[in-house]
Amino acid sequence: MTAPSPRPDVRDRFTSLRSGGMNWDSFPLRLFTKGNAKAWNPADIDFTQDARDWAALSDEQRRSATYLVAQFVAGEEAVTHDIQPFMAAMAAEDRFGDEMYLAQFCLEEAKHAQGFRLWMDAVGLTDDLHPFVADNPHYRRIFYDELPAALGVLTRDPSPENQVRASVTYNHVVEGSLALTGYHAWRTICADEGILPGMQRLIGSIAEDETRHMAWGTFTCRRHIAADDGLWQVATDRFGELMPMAVGMIGWVNDQFEETPFGLDNDAFIAYAADRAQRRMNAIASARGRPVAEIDVDDSPVTLEETFTAEDRASLER
Repeated sequence: MTAPSPRPDVRDRFTSLRSGGMNWDSFPLRLFTKGNAKAWNPADIDFTQDARDWAALSDEQRRSATYLVAQFVAGEEAVTHDIQPFMAAMAAEDRFGDEMYLAQFCLEEAKHAQGFRLWMDAVGLTDDLHPFVADNPHYRRIFYDELPAALGVLTRDPSPENQVRASVTYNHVVEGSLALTGYHAWRTICADEGILPGMQRLIGSIAEDETRHMAWGTFTCRRHIAADDGLWQVATDRFGELMPMAVGMIGWVNDQFEETPFGLDNDAFIAYAADRAQRRMNAIASARGRPVAEIDVDDSPVTLEETFTAEDRASLER
């Protein structure tokens, strides 16, 4: 393979014109193909019944749900912006397949922000909601500081170490431990209360996108750790730094209420997040000592996320 150009402001070749074409069996291109087949439009979702259901909730239920949706829509905006340096990092590595997938990834995050904002407009949440995120010191630490810093450094230094730290921050804590646990909470509320069908449809579509996002993050950590076993410690250290903030963020919201408005067990959701995080970290650890070329076509990160989806579906059907 020809080495990448030392000058980022010039182009001397095209991946799509190389001899043999592109490897459609590579993990990121399989994700890209799956994503194309799963395209959906947030504007197609009808939130009419959601507006009626919202009006029927108690004040404390609405306040609780406002915390949840405000954290989500702000988070989706943040991750839409903050994933972009990872595209530059993939360009620096000459990994056009990953660039293609991350372009789709970024579009999906923007769609998620659109979907939540459309829902908020439909139910009448149009006031300034910054206090619902800015007053939470743990949310501020993660989304205002740690996330943009961990991703932003890739524009200056896209080293494997920084990529692993960025992926753990973005994929495994922000998405895997916070967002996906929040989606599970939304689905549980909607299913238990028999409400918000539009939100249920929105969350279902978003969660399906997120399974691919999580799989790419696990894959990215795996391929770097397969190449350099010392990066496993980087991943575990970063995870250890951030998880107390994530738990604190969930706990802070719970502390704003004398009684849990929807009767949810906060400890159960923390346990849910910890279980998913540990199993993803186990998947990353399984790459240690394996050939990098083998990791590049190993579909096990997708299999793991599909297992989680099946478990979630089964838990809601009980």
